[in-house]
Order: sequence, then structure tokens, then C-alpha cells
Amino acid sequence: MNNPFSIASKRILITGASSGIGRSMAIACSEMGAEVYFTGRNAAALTQTLEMMNGEGHKMLVSDITNLQDIEKLVSELPILDGIVSNAGINRRMITQYIKEMDMDMILNTNLKAPIMLAKALLKAKKINFGASIVFVSSIAAFHSSIGDGVYSASKGGLASFSKVLALELASKKIRVNTIQPGMVHTGLTEVGPLSDEDYKKDEQRYPLGRYGNPEEIAYSAIYLLSDASAWITGTDLVIDGGISLI
Repeated sequence: MNNPFSIASKRILITGASSGIGRSMAIACSEMGAEVYFTGRNAAALTQTLEMMNGEGHKMLVSDITNLQDIEKLVSELPILDGIVSNAGINRRMITQYIKEMDMDMILNTNLKAPIMLAKALLKAKKINFGASIVFVSSIAAFHSSIGDGVYSASKGGLASFSKVLALELASKKIRVNTIQPGMVHTGLTEVGPLSDEDYKKDEQRYPLGRYGNPEEIAYSAIYLLSDASAWITGTDLVIDGGISLI
């Protein structure tokens, strides 16, 4: 029986797979039968990700995608891909009057420049299959304002805008390009962030569905966009936020 939601045997690249959402995506894709190529800067953390994955044939590739030489090396080691998830990202909250150029460069280079340059390199090397799917992990911060998130919001808004242009450019090759825009998700960032557990619990209660998301829930949405079930979806933003952007 044909299952349009299957990604079995698809070759998928996932960036930022050392922890959190990226790790969950790598694990979930492996459980669904995909051949997963996953990257990050921390070899030990990537090894932990690999140990949690199902099946054989997966490959961890230590790479800093903010470095153009690393991007070239990474692309040279990849096969022709059926799916790409650009997930790597960082955030540093700061109100505008305290923004430092160093912090701004770090956020924009990681969240916006790196995924664009990686997409360029993959296309130039002809490593993206006809009919493939590209998924960028953006954020509801692209349109849902929060004090101190100016640079982060700009980076994620830029990524969402870029994805729509890329969707038009690649439509003739039936390559689809979409973004996922999560709200707050339980990851390591919430455990080491500037707020206390009590602050997070109070904020969590604001969500109409009563909680933050889990990394697995974001991973499942990526699998949908990577699968043939979403074959007529391109240039869109999939909001996964427990309803918080409604209020």
C-alpha cells in the first residue's frame, strides 16, 4: 500500500543535529527509514545523536556551516539529496540599545547567511534531486514580536522571505521550499536561558494549548514537509506554536 507520508530510503541532510530539535529530527527521520546525513560542530554530541538513531547507513559530518570552507567540504562529502532541513540556529536576547556588532554578526551569520550559502553550494554542486524538499527552521519570532529579540527576529524573518524566493526559483525542478515556524520548544536552551523555571512555567501557561512544544513535534512537521504528502506545498510557513501567535 502506498504511503505518501513515508520518507523511507530518502537521503536527508539535517544541520544543527547535535541537540534539541535537530537531534530529534535526525532520530525521527531514521525511525521513518530515511538515510540521514547530519551535521554540527560538536563531534561528541553528534556521536550521541548517532547512538540514538535507528537503522544503518547514517553519517555524521562535523562541520561549522558559518565557515565557507567547511560548507565546501561538507557538500563534497554528500550524495544527491532528497531532502534538506536547515535547522542550525542561535539566539541571544538583547534590547536594541545594547546590541553589539559581534553578537549581531554571530546571529545573522548562523541563522541567515549560513543556510543561504549552504543552499547555494548544494545547488551549484547539483546535490539536490529533482522533486526534493528543502525545509528551513524559522520561528514565530519572524512575525510575533518579543522584547529583546530584534536581531533574532530579523534573522528568522529574512530566512522566511528568502525561502519564498528560492521556492519560485526552484519550482521548475519540482523542488519545494518551505519553513517551519515553531513557538517555544522544550530544548536545552530553556534549561540554561536567562529565566527561572518559575518564569518559564508562567510563560507556558499563556499558550492556548497550555504548554510549550516538544522537539519531536517539530520533527514530525519536518517529516511531513519532506514527504510526498506535501508535494503541492511550496513557499509556505508552517506555524507550530500551540496557538500563542493567536493572542
